Amino acid sequence: MKIRRFAMRLHSSAACALLLISGFSMRAMAQEGHNAAAHQQMAASPGSQASALIQIVRDATAGFQNVSDAVAAGYQLQFGCVSGPDSGAMGLHFVNGSLVNSGVIDARHPQIVIYEPAADGHLQLIGADYLVIASTWDASHSAPPELMGQLFHYFEAPNRFGLPAFYTLHVWAWKDNPNGAFVNWHPNVNCQQFQGTGTK
Repeated sequence: MKIRRFAMRLHSSAACALLLISGFSMRAMAQEGHNAAAHQQMAASPGSQASALIQIVRDATAGFQNVSDAVAAGYQLQFGCVSGPDSGAMGLHFVNGSLVNSGVIDARHPQIVIYEPAADGHLQLIGADYLVIASTWDASHSAPPELMGQLFHYFEAPNRFGLPAFYTLHVWAWKDNPNGAFVNWHPNVNCQQFQGTGTK
């Protein structure tokens, strides 16, 4: 009788231990799964921010598919058609002087909208550019500008644009760039069709 009671107690203790172990192990697996999901979310975050910024630029500039609408909104062609000797081009920069002078970076209001001259003479919207004069920015900030995880590029003076030193961030929202959506130069943009005007 004692033996049977001891065996039952032992069986019951073993069952409890097994339950506890499996509980710990399930909790550990759940915790591990949670950590993995959090890690994946953190890893995906920069890409998510990049996609979100591209979408914001598309939403903000969708009304400028026709360059005359950009001109009506205060954007004017500056610098001609910007091309590089071996890096493709940046295209035509239509600059909003008021937004540049404000010194404010707002994803919904890019300082520049960018077009590429097409073979038929019209201008194709390809992206946007955020630009702030370095001295204006540095006067009230201790670090270079950043927009939704994207660090701005610094252009020192003198430069080909005739501007004081400035920070800039291109966003190729309307024409995929194989080198990345936020680099300065686009290898598949060219200025060959530019006729010296910027209103068609």
